[in-house]
Amino acid sequence: MTIIRKFSRFLTEIEYPKEKTSWNIAGVLNGQNAFYKFDVKDLIKESNNRGYRTGHLNTKADKMVFEFNNQWVILDIEELNKYVKNNKLKDLELNDLISKLEWTIFLDKK
Repeated sequence: MTIIRKFSRFLTEIEYPKEKTSWNIAGVLNGQNAFYKFDVKDLIKESNNRGYRTGHLNTKADKMVFEFNNQWVILDIEELNKYVKNNKLKDLELNDLISKLEWTIFLDKK
């Protein structure tokens, strides 16, 4: 099952892009009422304990989604972009971002 399909189980009002774009799926997170466009991609495995993914400041996505064994981690791209620009960063650690950014959602996979 693709990562997008797995994540879609946590959304309602699902839409997919009609053309190639920087987001993969859109919808409303279960139990919430805001409609977002999500950038959902697999991590690229660097080693057994380390993975990475790339992103762009000019994305049309609203949220960036990371999949882990037991949960999804969702970051707000506008907040992420401000943090990157203000701190002039290029390579980021997800754990650092989680502690620095305010709008982060953790969804248990159940």
